[in-house]
Order: sequence, then structure tokens, then C-alpha cells
Amino acid sequence: MASHPKVSFSGSELRSNDIGQHHQNTASAINLYFSSGNPKAKILFAGMTHLELQNQLDGVSEENEQLIAMSLLSSLEAAFRVDYLQRCYKKKKDALSRAFRQIHHHKGTKASLEDDIFDTWKAHSNVPNQLVSDLKSAFKYRHWLAHGRYWSPKLGRKYDYFSIYTLAQKIESGFPFEGR
Repeated sequence: MASHPKVSFSGSELRSNDIGQHHQNTASAINLYFSSGNPKAKILFAGMTHLELQNQLDGVSEENEQLIAMSLLSSLEAAFRVDYLQRCYKKKKDALSRAFRQIHHHKGTKASLEDDIFDTWKAHSNVPNQLVSDLKSAFKYRHWLAHGRYWSPKLGRKYDYFSIYTLAQKIESGFPFEGR
């Protein structure tokens, strides 16, 4: 029997609402920074055309949204990993928990998020399969973000902060996570 040490949970995970509030705050700050309401605007943007200023605002806003989308996806990963481990540690008797314990017996904390954890949710729970498929697809976007964006991704759809936030809200309300 494989022995795997227990993970000590930090309790520092964020939820989508917390990250959504951060998005609102940073978006407001970015918009103010690039506006005439910024007391230093004349100095910071001297010599720039309106189009150049708008392009710079758009670029900073897009980068902010990608970083926050990454944070949302990371928080979802944490929710799924904590749930996986909690179900194993608590030795729950439902089909999902038993399937997770089988994975944990062989892989411990090295279980693949997508191939082991997501697929097990799909096979052993009553959450909508489409939601799990949407989640797996969104994690392709996460991989692209996390690994430096150096390739042209084939995602099947366009992802942005709002689509990821909406998905995170659906996941948080649609999955009966342990430990949340």
C-alpha cells in the first residue's frame, strides 16, 4: 500500500467573488490612471496622441484581465485539489470519494488535475458533463497563460476575464466541494 503524506492546507485560497472585486478595483485604478482625472496625466502622457493613449490603456487593461483570469483558474485548481484531498482524507463513502481514493493510492498529490480529477468528477458525480468539458477547455487557456504565451493557442473559443469569471461562478455553485 502506497503511503502519501497529508497536505497541510493554508486556508489562503481565494474565491471568484474576491477575485472579481480585485478586478473591479484594478480596472477602476487603470482607467483613472489613463484619464485626465490623473493629476500627473499631462506629464505622463505628454506628446501622446489620443489613439496612442487609448492603445496603451487597452494593452494594460488586457494584460490585467489575463492576469486576473489566471488567478481565477488557479483558485479553481485549488478548489478541486483541496476537494480531492479532503475526500481522500475523510474516507467518504460516495462513489466520487472512493474513486479519488483509488487515484490517491497510486498517485497521491501528483494526480493530474484534468485527466484524473476532472475526469473522475465527470464519471462519478451528477455535475453536468458540459460544465466539466468547459472547465477542461478553459484550462488550455490557463496553460497558455502560465507557460508564457509563446505559442498560438488552439482554444476553440476566445477566453477573457469575463468568460472565466462566469465559468468560475458556475463551478463554485455547481460542484459540491468538500472543505469549502
